[in-house]
Amino acid sequence: MEKEKMEPAKATVRVKKYKNFYQAVGKRKSAVARVRLSDKEADNKIEINGQPLKDYYTYETWQKIVTSALELVGLNGQVQISVKVQGGGPRSQAEAIRHGISRVLLMIDENHRKPLKAVGFLTRDPRVKERKKPGLKRARRAPQWQKR
Repeated sequence: MEKEKMEPAKATVRVKKYKNFYQAVGKRKSAVARVRLSDKEADNKIEINGQPLKDYYTYETWQKIVTSALELVGLNGQVQISVKVQGGGPRSQAEAIRHGISRVLLMIDENHRKPLKAVGFLTRDPRVKERKKPGLKRARRAPQWQKR
C-alpha cells in the first residue's frame, strides 16, 4: 500500500479578501485590531477609529510602531488603511495594529513573509497578564508578613 501524503494543518489566520480591500485581525494582550487595507483610493492614509494616525497617536514612537511593517516592505504611503481597535492600552493597540497590517501585507504578496517573519511581526505575542490567585494581593504578591 502506498503511504498517503498528509498536508500539515495550516494555522487559521483571520484574513479575508473582499472586492475592494483586504481585512485581517491583529492582537496583542487584550487589544484587538481589525485592519482593512485598500489600494483603490488615492488618499494613502492610515485612519484609526475614524481619526488620522497623527491625531490618534500623538507620540512619534507609537506612530512608528504602526507604520513599521509598511516601511519594512516599502509600501508606506502607497496604500489606504482603516483600523478599528479596542481594548488594551495605547502601546498594545499600536502593536495589535502592526500585527494586523503584517497579516494583510502577507495576503497581498507572499514575498513579504521573509522580512516580516525575520523581525517577528507575524507572530502573535502570547504574553498576557497573569491571573490573580486567592490569598494573594496580585498574581504573585503575597500580603506583607507581620511579626506581631
